[in-house]
Amino acid sequence: MKITAVKTFICHCYRTNWVFCKVETDRAIHGWGEATLEYREQTVAQAIRELERWLIGRDPHRIETFRHDCYRDAYWRGGPVLMSALAGVEMALWDIKGKDLNVPVYQLLGGRVRDAIPCYANGWFAPAKTPEEFAAKAKQTRQSGFKGIKWDPFGKAWLNLSKAGLRRALECIRKVSQAAGDDMELLVEGHGRFDIPTAIRIARALEEFDLLWFEEPIPPDDKEGLAEVKRRSRVPIAAGERLYSRYEYNEFFRLGCADFVQPDVSHAGGIMEMRQIAAMAEARHIPFCPHNPSGPVANAATLQLAACIPNFMFLETMLKDVPWRREISDEKLVVRNGEMLIPDRPGLGIELDEGEIAKHPYEPKDLRHYRGDLTDIRPPDAVEYFTYE
Repeated sequence: MKITAVKTFICHCYRTNWVFCKVETDRAIHGWGEATLEYREQTVAQAIRELERWLIGRDPHRIETFRHDCYRDAYWRGGPVLMSALAGVEMALWDIKGKDLNVPVYQLLGGRVRDAIPCYANGWFAPAKTPEEFAAKAKQTRQSGFKGIKWDPFGKAWLNLSKAGLRRALECIRKVSQAAGDDMELLVEGHGRFDIPTAIRIARALEEFDLLWFEEPIPPDDKEGLAEVKRRSRVPIAAGERLYSRYEYNEFFRLGCADFVQPDVSHAGGIMEMRQIAAMAEARHIPFCPHNPSGPVANAATLQLAACIPNFMFLETMLKDVPWRREISDEKLVVRNGEMLIPDRPGLGIELDEGEIAKHPYEPKDLRHYRGDLTDIRPPDAVEYFTYE
């Protein structure tokens, strides 16, 4: 079997654009990957096209050769663009391998240790602005059975947070906590907003609540600063979505940066890189809770990892998405008692429709975090893209 073509597709999905990768072969077997890189979609699509020179004519089963050689030969190693491009192609190669052998990818990674993975909801709050609106949304989400909810209550703050801003954030958390009840985990998102003294001040204020974690309290560039916040916080810290390889995670773990680790399959080099990061975390007894806010192929790949990683603890799940998510793919997701079932179809277990993708072409989007419309994360006609049992 030889690779004959590598194609990219960019699909608008409201807050950003999904970036998909299709690798074709001479045996009528193809694979899908996802390299969604918010606000740099065209850049990563071009990076994937540049990998085509290496890929054409190669055996798609030699996944480690691809990862090693293309990482080595990039010379300027690491970073979100290269690692996301490698991730998209690598996912597609695993998809081909699974389809060719007629097994799910998790069977190629040692077999599964679970049949379903507990989920927490993100995006459940759209488009809430006030504490009361957040609380009402939390009450609705509780009925879905999700094991937890995550949100950013800090408005458009950057580096510092005023006394009044902190008071508003705490009031929002308090009302959401009351609405969610005692059996739903609360996860507070920081989006890498704050400087060290502000992050510590917030962490100490959050001790009032029984939070599962405070996520990304300071910008991701400073691992030593993050470790300092973790040392001085009594609230558990989660981080890692903006780290891009096992090499960056080596220092992350050495410094003791977080209690929960959150790499993203679309950005951290793909499935095997995630597997290796998870093993590094497992050796340190750190739960593995990947960042997972993107499209259907990234979710499918993350589910394959959830199946076979012992320390995989919690799956981030966007509560709703654009209506055409159901139209561009044959994604079949089932949530039972707050857990997403692991699919058994060969490969990644998902196919995309190129014609439907073409109906939603690329639209440029800007970052929302610091302009006051952070909660505008889903359109008014957003729908659930999974079914409940």
